[in-house]
Amino acid sequence: MVKPEDLRVIIPVGGIAKRLMPLTATTSKACVRLANMPLIEIAMLGLARQGVRNFIFGVKGYRNFRDLFDYFQDGLGFSAKHGLIPRAHIKYQPNEEDCGSADSARIVLEYYDIRDPVFGVQGDNIFDIDLRGLLEFHEEKGGIATICLKEVEDTEGYGVADVGGDMRIRRFVEKPPRDEAPSNLANTGLYVFSPDIREVMRSDWIRERISRRERLDFGYDFIPHLIESGYGVYGYIIKKGWYDVGSPERYLEAMYDILAGRLECIGELEGRISPGERIWIQGQSPESLERRERIMEMMRKGKIEVEGPVLIGRHCQIEEGVRISNSCIDNYTKIGRGAVIEDSAIMDRVRIGENANINGSIIGRHVTIESSPDKPTRIHSLSVVGDDVWIDAGCVLFGAKVSPHLRLRELDYEGEVDSAP
Repeated sequence: MVKPEDLRVIIPVGGIAKRLMPLTATTSKACVRLANMPLIEIAMLGLARQGVRNFIFGVKGYRNFRDLFDYFQDGLGFSAKHGLIPRAHIKYQPNEEDCGSADSARIVLEYYDIRDPVFGVQGDNIFDIDLRGLLEFHEEKGGIATICLKEVEDTEGYGVADVGGDMRIRRFVEKPPRDEAPSNLANTGLYVFSPDIREVMRSDWIRERISRRERLDFGYDFIPHLIESGYGVYGYIIKKGWYDVGSPERYLEAMYDILAGRLECIGELEGRISPGERIWIQGQSPESLERRERIMEMMRKGKIEVEGPVLIGRHCQIEEGVRISNSCIDNYTKIGRGAVIEDSAIMDRVRIGENANINGSIIGRHVTIESSPDKPTRIHSLSVVGDDVWIDAGCVLFGAKVSPHLRLRELDYEGEVDSAP
């Protein structure tokens, strides 16, 4: 029986994640912060808690390598942070250009001489999965690959599986209209491969594609090739949560479900203020604990209003009259008097001025939002502000996407904002 500790988890991370722009303009999509941590850390933590200890990032491009290596390095810090014994080991794709996620896996398999089963995970996915149940299913079916599938209400935008009674996959249909979908089972981008996959990666078909520099992606190319070539490819239905955090809408959906406790893999968040409330204020150092106590005292006295679920990070400063609901506030954020934050994600080291109003939006890292009682700033309707943006008092952002490093003057903004006025 294959055990989680026998697995090698390969996480291909390439491209610039256009759908999640501008959050990915200067940051690898796998390192975009969600619930006060890089989003890929959530998936890795869920697997590590089930026994996985070997992770390999199939990184493509300088930015992806830089962000992932600088944060995770060899896995020692990740292990210490989450109390993993024995420790986790994290490796990286050598500096070779690949033609897609499957080609990245091929390079990694050869370079590290991997002869164990492989679990492929997408860099922008988070999920709850019974890993032992998945591995038992894979071994029972005896196929070369098992694809994790998820029942969805709307099949548009997904690769949809056509499966037989024994869960053998006959084909995938990419992004079909709802009335043309062969099932409601979407491809999650989570794949278990038997060790024999290495020999398939050495086949003439693979070599020819690589020599012509043709795309070699798991979902679009490699899995269909396995099915068409007669290999046993089976579908395993995930019953719990799965999120493709590939767009601002899905980012906020995942955040809401994490705060509501619907994503089991993340476990209990640090800093819950009382057993009956879904409010967390994080921090363990003397200084952050002092900030935490000050915030809690203001809540008790009614000087600020925090309506859970709300996650507040370390070293945050919140002034009187602030109202926060159903939101995540990352580390070192300052929120001025009378500000209102609802249904939003505020990343780390953000400064929010007095009487600012942020609703249903995402604010990137190190952003300054000036605001005053005379000139309140409003950011609404799924606006997404990139890192290191300065917004002057009185600005109104409505469904705006603001590129990093800009300064916005007092105007109303809608749509894409990629240059300072």
